[in-house]
Amino acid sequence: MNILFKPLKMGDMLLPNRICMAALTRQRCDNNDLIPNDLMVKYYTLRADSGFMLTECVPISERSLAFPGQPGIYTKEQTLGWKKVVDSVHSKGGRIIAQIWHAGRACHSSFQNGLQVWAPSAIAPRSKVRRSQLFHEIPHQMTIDDIKLVIQQFKQAAINCKEAGFDGIQLHCGTGYLIDQFLRDSANKRIDEYGGTIQNRSKFCLEVIDEIIKIYGNGRVGVKISPVARVNDMCDSDPLSLFSYLIQEFNKRQLAFIELRDDNDIANYSNYGYPGSKEQIPDLFQAFKPLFKGVLIGNMGYTPETAIKNIEENRFDAVTFGKLFISNPDLVTRIQKNYELNYKWDESTFYTKGEKGYLDYPLYEQIQQ
Repeated sequence: MNILFKPLKMGDMLLPNRICMAALTRQRCDNNDLIPNDLMVKYYTLRADSGFMLTECVPISERSLAFPGQPGIYTKEQTLGWKKVVDSVHSKGGRIIAQIWHAGRACHSSFQNGLQVWAPSAIAPRSKVRRSQLFHEIPHQMTIDDIKLVIQQFKQAAINCKEAGFDGIQLHCGTGYLIDQFLRDSANKRIDEYGGTIQNRSKFCLEVIDEIIKIYGNGRVGVKISPVARVNDMCDSDPLSLFSYLIQEFNKRQLAFIELRDDNDIANYSNYGYPGSKEQIPDLFQAFKPLFKGVLIGNMGYTPETAIKNIEENRFDAVTFGKLFISNPDLVTRIQKNYELNYKWDESTFYTKGEKGYLDYPLYEQIQQ
């Protein structure tokens, strides 16, 4: 039996297979109201046979936006829009988990109706805002009251996700967004209870998780981490110690899953002056799989063949595919029946509007007719 089709218990959820869809920013919403639409209903429903799907990153407030056209979860209308998506996925027997996030400093005030960008420290990334030609602004260093406000916004987002019917929540703790900015010491220079030591830098992340668990229970909550990613000008001086501590705290809370992004950025990536990813932690799964008691999910550039090898070697338990799910809406069927995979995705349509590059990739069986 192909191990990708061996069912897997993940917290309170039973996955029929281990082929899961990564969070993929697609920006198909109207830029003004950010309400999930009928295009999104069709897109997610087509992929409902996956082990589970992660939504594209869902902002929890107007100030947490990073890209135009992201579907939000902070208004009643957005919540109802997501409910249509979730209900359709469930009608096909699928599972869908909301990835909620806050961009922090990795955005621009022009995407947030002029609201000032917030971050743990007043340090701007030394790069342009992703998918734009805008340079990052120096962010406002969050006060304790600001931090408490954002924690409550995460909690309200979880409440809204529950109302929409999502099967679970993934807290985005990686790739240089707000949670990650608090965690890693290149971005967090605070000298209060949220900065300095590993325990202090982890505090914001853990307080957010505790609030989400109050709404969903720990068996339906997971996280995404990227311990050695350099995107958005990020690095930590000791990621092994930082994330070993954090995973121990996740265990205390009995989180259902961790999605671990396996970056391999070169030394001095984007001229940031940081060491290469593998110089800091040569093998993320060897380092962290023995520590975590829940389901560990591999992410970043896997093929079905390499995913099978890693699962069989007990390096991780399931896999999230990204681009393969864009160009293969029937990816699960193609893998199961050994059909040819479509590797010809169109990157020029990843973040545009309309059906092109979103709903026009044919199913394998349609091609054969």
